Amino acid sequence: MPLSPLLVRDADRLADALAALDRDGPGIAAVVDGAGRMVGTLSGGCIRAFLTRGGRLDQPAGAAMSADGSSAPAGAGDARIEVDGAGRPVAIASPASARRIPIAEPVLGGNELRYVTECVQTNWISSQGSFVRRFEDMLGELVGSQHVVSCSNGTAALHLALLGLGIGPGDEVIVPDLTFAASINTIIHAGATPVIVDVDRASWNISPAAVEAALTPRTRAIMPVHLYGQPADMDALQAIAARRGLRLVEDAAEAIGAALHGRACGTIGDAGTFSFFSNKVITTGEGGAVVFREAEAAQRARRLRDHGMNPAKRYWHDEVGYNYRLTNLQAAIGCAQLEQAPKFLARKQEIAARYRAGLARATGIEMAAEIPGHRNSYWMVSVIVDAAATGLERDEIMRRLGEAGIDTRPLFYPLHEMAPYRPHAGNRDFPATTGLSRQGFSLPSGVGLTDPEIDYVCATLVRMIEARGAARAAAAAR
Repeated sequence: MPLSPLLVRDADRLADALAALDRDGPGIAAVVDGAGRMVGTLSGGCIRAFLTRGGRLDQPAGAAMSADGSSAPAGAGDARIEVDGAGRPVAIASPASARRIPIAEPVLGGNELRYVTECVQTNWISSQGSFVRRFEDMLGELVGSQHVVSCSNGTAALHLALLGLGIGPGDEVIVPDLTFAASINTIIHAGATPVIVDVDRASWNISPAAVEAALTPRTRAIMPVHLYGQPADMDALQAIAARRGLRLVEDAAEAIGAALHGRACGTIGDAGTFSFFSNKVITTGEGGAVVFREAEAAQRARRLRDHGMNPAKRYWHDEVGYNYRLTNLQAAIGCAQLEQAPKFLARKQEIAARYRAGLARATGIEMAAEIPGHRNSYWMVSVIVDAAATGLERDEIMRRLGEAGIDTRPLFYPLHEMAPYRPHAGNRDFPATTGLSRQGFSLPSGVGLTDPEIDYVCATLVRMIEARGAARAAAAAR
């Protein structure tokens, strides 16, 4: 990245030097002498420590600089300033210089190639083949379900879940406002009527109180979404469902490995669905699965998955169905992935813990709450930005991280704001969803993320906020 905007003369007033730190970049400035030679580095942390020791903003920048950061990293994953033979700074190097840190990408280091090769060599590449059944058995063992129906993607899984439970025209299904569009789309595909409600600010998941307020005589089901891997309040939702005779359809697309009081998300309600898209913890490229509590519902879903064909009478169709089958090639990849599931899920916990420790100093950045009894699978490590505290809006932070080589994603847009879904919002209010959606974004979270990469993300974000904080303090002191 260009270095010239991030050069500070050691004789410059510290207050003026803050402007360099508050520009786009890694949050570190090179301090040079009158001859242009580097004599140290300056960061928001340096300035804060200097002021804490009684320093003043009208003093020279050289008084607050770190003199030992001329060409060596200040810490694991941090940016460093490179100098030429004469000691003049020429560039800033960082992990982003070598590789952009993606939001997520699959890790295919197990038996994936071996199993896919077996499919090709035996000609079993479509929806017939041994890997499909093996994948369903392995998934059932992982989550603790006897009735697993694999399918082509997570959206198909949700559709099959609703149809398998007999939900259709005339029925209302309550869905959270903060979720991916597939949740509400499948309700509409099933012929039912979605009813959008707000989420709980603490958990980011569907609010049981909002569900209660939205119940009508036509309510047939509730669709909690375990957003980004955080379990919804299934205890409260089960109580509502039991009292009103409702079905619970869990959208656990993002929550494989998540649990509530030891119960795997996706297996607590009447049906639960999973996605195996390429950015999920377990992937088949595309692919999904639905698990049922009742064998009869699973049997109907299997029939609908295969064009509504009678399993005992080939090419005889009992009802209109769909082609929602998973291929043997996809299932082969899934089997290799499930073999590594314990390692992947454990790594997710490590990634979240390292982020939590690394962002503890990031003023105005809030990670998802750790709720007693909830095991968050941390599909995405997502944060909420308090712009008043950081001095930076969410989108500005994301833009600056992007320029530092760090990929991010905003939280989902509220369903009630999008044209296809506005009619299903009624006159209800959505303050929690609106606030979270405007302020939240996800950080790199893939299983293959390394500790130095996490440290770099955290250090970049902390430096950015500290630099803005120092600039604001300087402006207030003028």
